[in-house]
Amino acid sequence: MSARATAAVPMRRPWTFRMTWVRVVLLAVVGLFVGVTLYRFLFGLGASTNLSDRWPWGMWVWWDVLTGVALAGGGYSTALLVHFLGRERWRALERAALLTSLLGYLMVCTGLLIDLGRWYRAWHPVVFWTHWNPHSVMWELFWCVGGYTLVQIVEFLPILTERVHLPRLARVVRRIYAPVLVFGIILPFLHQSALGSLFVIARGAVDPLWWSMMLPLLFLLSSFFVGPAMETMENLASARVHGWRPPIRALTEMVRLAGWIMLAYLALRFGDLAWRGVLTNAFDGSVAGNLFLVEVGVGVVVPMVVFLTPRFRGSRALLVTASALTAVGVALNRANVVFTAMAASAGGASYVPHWMEIAVALGDIAVAVLVYLFIVENFAIVGSEEETVSEMPGARPIAVPRPRGAVTAPGS
Repeated sequence: MSARATAAVPMRRPWTFRMTWVRVVLLAVVGLFVGVTLYRFLFGLGASTNLSDRWPWGMWVWWDVLTGVALAGGGYSTALLVHFLGRERWRALERAALLTSLLGYLMVCTGLLIDLGRWYRAWHPVVFWTHWNPHSVMWELFWCVGGYTLVQIVEFLPILTERVHLPRLARVVRRIYAPVLVFGIILPFLHQSALGSLFVIARGAVDPLWWSMMLPLLFLLSSFFVGPAMETMENLASARVHGWRPPIRALTEMVRLAGWIMLAYLALRFGDLAWRGVLTNAFDGSVAGNLFLVEVGVGVVVPMVVFLTPRFRGSRALLVTASALTAVGVALNRANVVFTAMAASAGGASYVPHWMEIAVALGDIAVAVLVYLFIVENFAIVGSEEETVSEMPGARPIAVPRPRGAVTAPGS
């Protein structure tokens, strides 16, 4: 998102948050989430989860961390395409992508804190620099995920200063925005791939269908192609709820790019399996093999065909369905890595999430949805029409969304 965009002067309309029965239900889920989280902090993981020494990672690592980070990939991928590859016509999607990504990473940080055994020492890596271990994957994840979350907060500040009159903050943000944007591209590349590295070092404990030296690259590619799918679902859902016209052309162009990345992902993945001589495992009729085929077939091949076929992606119904299948496929991939691929090494131990684990995961989602709705209704994120404005004197026009009810500058 450009720090210099001038779509609207600071809005003076009242703050609003419409209450519906859906939002009341979400607030109730948030209340349960808060209570369960306090219980977990007071009484520990043993009292609030079904984790064990044989199953040390469960639902929170799968959903809040691995899946959450991947599904939030639309922020960095859109920023890369718009600012560094010159896709100016996709700029209308940027603010929504940034918001979704920011909320996703805040969910990840919350999940990481809750899942830490000694959560009250989460601040130690910042202070006790003499104990740093730069060779540790977890050390890299701490700094990259935390750093990128801060970067996205800075990237959101121009949107804040359009709604709240903070001229000094706006000037500071304009001065630091360019280097912050560069960091915002570099950091996701590091930690998206580092999440795959966590399982590379577990060779022998991970099923051959999911273990690979290419896991870091596969994790990175999947986070990139799921970004356009998430943006498509978000934009079309927001358009339906808030009554604005979605940028269909930009969305179809982005999912087409995602389709080509999916094709490269499939080529790398099946080529790697064949190179290691384990491709036949996918067709041996085992539970692991069948789950692999469902993950790849339903979550990658089917949406890829829709994204790469003009007639199919021209249908909104097929576009939304393929985008949803892409997100489900990435979530299933991360679930297979955490659960299916590690089942044999658990020594026969089983794991079923405790109801409190489910409550925390759902509560994290509920908080993100409510915050998203509040921000969309009060800030210039999505719009009912596209305006053409100049980013700065002499610059070529760019398309940015105008929020419903925004107070625009005279003459706009």
